[in-house]
Amino acid sequence: MAMYKKLKDLNWKPPVEWMKISTIDMHTGGEPLRILVSGYPKIKGDTILEKRKYFRNHLDHIRKGIMWEPRGHADMYGAVVTEPCSKDADFGTFFLHNEGYSTMCGHAIIALTKFVLDTKLIRRKGDRPTIKIDAPPGRIISTGIREDGVVKSVSFRNVPSFVLHRDQLVQVPGLGRVRYDVAFGGAFYVIVEADTFGLSLETSEYSKLIDLGKRIKKTVMNNQKITHPFEEDLSFLYGTIFTGKSFNPSRHSRNVCVFANGEVDRSATGSGLSARAALHHARGDLKMGEKIVIESILGSTMEVEMTGLTTFGPHKAIIPVVSGTASFTGGNKFWFDPADPLKDGFIFR
Repeated sequence: MAMYKKLKDLNWKPPVEWMKISTIDMHTGGEPLRILVSGYPKIKGDTILEKRKYFRNHLDHIRKGIMWEPRGHADMYGAVVTEPCSKDADFGTFFLHNEGYSTMCGHAIIALTKFVLDTKLIRRKGDRPTIKIDAPPGRIISTGIREDGVVKSVSFRNVPSFVLHRDQLVQVPGLGRVRYDVAFGGAFYVIVEADTFGLSLETSEYSKLIDLGKRIKKTVMNNQKITHPFEEDLSFLYGTIFTGKSFNPSRHSRNVCVFANGEVDRSATGSGLSARAALHHARGDLKMGEKIVIESILGSTMEVEMTGLTTFGPHKAIIPVVSGTASFTGGNKFWFDPADPLKDGFIFR
């Protein structure tokens, strides 16, 4: 009882030589976002891609320690906030996951916009403040939709999105011939229809989705060249998107994205929706100004609208605007004891 009474007065501090990293945790449609806010060294580089490369080459132990167990888990996702890299940007960011670093993340952009506005790290007046973000695939412009001074939802204009390969066939070991498309929405996704595999995209199919998603992605990577028009660092296949019928008839459809090393996106996947919008437009079933609502494996939703047409290198592209909601879930102070044999984390997948 004496110890219990003392807990409220506990003032113990870790030794000064321990690394200490603070985070703010959020989620967008159920998909976690752990934002690193302090405790890590200066990240060198003049562009976001240079900063991401520096972090990967010199600070990757921080990604593993914060994303992986015992501090995180196999499906944790993170973002690092940096100073802006272009003249009129508000800040820069790049993204972390269980395997490494992604090129774009819509759910993170939605959460980061709420984060910087609600905490007043960036002060903007009005009910629809706009934020300019330097991200790995380019400039992202996001808008916070406020009610009573609090961001209730976020919309962001993504980078030009396009179809790279349409109506392709590949022989996947154990699955046979699989029809797929590859589209870009800030990252490249292979898109397949769920009913091809007898899937309805329920939560009970979680493990099977991971298995099939990884197999399809690996096979397509081994058989199809994935090339970004301008950046070699963006020329890789990020994930597999399974599409299917929505559980709620008022919504357009449902999709589940399996990315990185078998992570399952709990949200509807903002960059994935951008890729899907480009594919739907190429097929002739998404018109200018049309909005569609997509549900996730949890039933949470995001909305995508095609707002413009453009070209991106040799590709015909669309300008998508994605909308969704985010919430705060907590804050953490993570300590790294140099004597801890598991300080750098571990992962089971």
